[in-house]
Amino acid sequence: MLKHEVVVVGAGLAGQRAALAAIEAGREVAVFSKLHPLRSHSGAAQGGINAAVGKEDSVDTHIYDTVKGSDYLGDQDAIEFFCQAAGPTVVEMEHFGTIFNRGEDGSLARRPFGGAGFPRTIYAADRTGLALLQALWERLGTEEFTLYEEWDLTSLVVRDGAVQGIVAFDRRKGDFAQVAAKAVVMATGPFGRVYGRTTNAHSCTGDGVAAAYAAGAALKDMEFVQFHPTALMESGILITEGARGEGGILKNALGERMMAKYAPHVFDLASRDVVSRAIVTEVLEGRGFPGDYVHLELMHLGKEKIESRLQEICDFTRNFAGIDPVTQPIPVFPAQHYMMGGISTDIHGATTLRGLFAAGEAACVSIHGANRLGGNSLLETLVFGKEAGIAAAAYAVSATAPSLPEGGLDVATAPIRAWSRRTEGEDPSVLRTEMQRVMDRYVGIYRNESDLLEGIRRVRELKKRFAQIRVVDQSPVYNLNLSDALEVGHMLELAEAIVVGAYARTESRGAHARRDYPVRDDARWMKHTLAVRGPDGPKLSYSPVAYTRWEPKERVY
Repeated sequence: MLKHEVVVVGAGLAGQRAALAAIEAGREVAVFSKLHPLRSHSGAAQGGINAAVGKEDSVDTHIYDTVKGSDYLGDQDAIEFFCQAAGPTVVEMEHFGTIFNRGEDGSLARRPFGGAGFPRTIYAADRTGLALLQALWERLGTEEFTLYEEWDLTSLVVRDGAVQGIVAFDRRKGDFAQVAAKAVVMATGPFGRVYGRTTNAHSCTGDGVAAAYAAGAALKDMEFVQFHPTALMESGILITEGARGEGGILKNALGERMMAKYAPHVFDLASRDVVSRAIVTEVLEGRGFPGDYVHLELMHLGKEKIESRLQEICDFTRNFAGIDPVTQPIPVFPAQHYMMGGISTDIHGATTLRGLFAAGEAACVSIHGANRLGGNSLLETLVFGKEAGIAAAAYAVSATAPSLPEGGLDVATAPIRAWSRRTEGEDPSVLRTEMQRVMDRYVGIYRNESDLLEGIRRVRELKKRFAQIRVVDQSPVYNLNLSDALEVGHMLELAEAIVVGAYARTESRGAHARRDYPVRDDARWMKHTLAVRGPDGPKLSYSPVAYTRWEPKERVY
């Protein structure tokens, strides 16, 4: 049996920052990851990180923009804490070695992003997430900790309402292990792979979120799924909001600058939910190009600006679409991008289970509410990763030694081992594909009652079929058929929580757009959705939204 004081699951920005904070607090730390840390999905973030550091900008404006962007569902105390920490966090990451772009005067360069009152998105070309990840990994590498690389999380160990550790699968050896821990931090990132068309990496399967849910932790606001407006048409590869921040323009098949109709004040830099719905509306009303997409034009920006500020976008469009953005428009259509929902936490990462903490996209604080502003997610990983690490370390100081049940490993892994003993059963990859088609079709940008009911029915049918899956590969080493099965099981649980929450919320707010309830309903729905796993699916309850200074009002751009 393995034993550590603090176990961090996930090695992206949130996980690394949590580990560093716990180490600096004097605790012994282990990090479990199914990827090498530098392959974490944090490295895919392109556009930048928000901080109100400009002379004309202010922390209050950042707070207000985030509150408004959330469609007033974000907790304002958490948002204030978050935005106040932004400047020091960016400075710290610069001191760790992050090489940000600079203005002519030597100050940190900033680009406009959607929903922001001022240009406050600090960037490293269009590879900001990777630049931050490399710098933080180098800083963490100066400390002592244990890294378990290429391990799959299977479950949490809980006794008497407190977390005692985790159960995980070592891909390289083919063994399951119980890992005792005084505190566990979940930082496993998003679960966008429940959708077929997504900007998320194939590793983004919500393992930590599903494990917390199965152990009894509450999930919050799972119905709020962000779709990024500009994903490359064929592949779904992200085309950063920074492309529009640098001056890119969306045009329909009539050659119109379409966003003038939907956001007459800020045009292409409206919030992501507004721009995504606008693109879908243009296509549905017949103003899209054949094949159902619109154009993102960068040509007018000039070759030097495009190739220096948007290097990765040039590579993606040239290599994956055969398009040169210097001379040709980019075909784009929205794709799932970010989950506003996740494990319910307070500002310090504490969940509803003692000893369990969470940070990053796996968590819901809630600062994003019904819609996240671009540039706030990288900041979220660092601010709340640090807080979760500090809180986990403090908890571990006074926590009793973890107690793992006798024979608990056999009990926890028996259903998983049964998959490999079956001579008949379905391939989990088939269920994965069907789940993604269901979510794309029935739980997309626009929703309605009949679609959501059908989505619930189909997801639950897939869950029943999952109970009879078969893992064909009998290899003990790097059995990716088994890893795939684990991931599909996690995603089916989370898909059900998303669609059930969406069906229950009879209003439109932020990224949750119901055609049968097109108006935001503050009287009935100014509240967070909480989902706890029950024998028949998610059991929903609700909690109030925290207010400080800003009362809800009409949200226009």
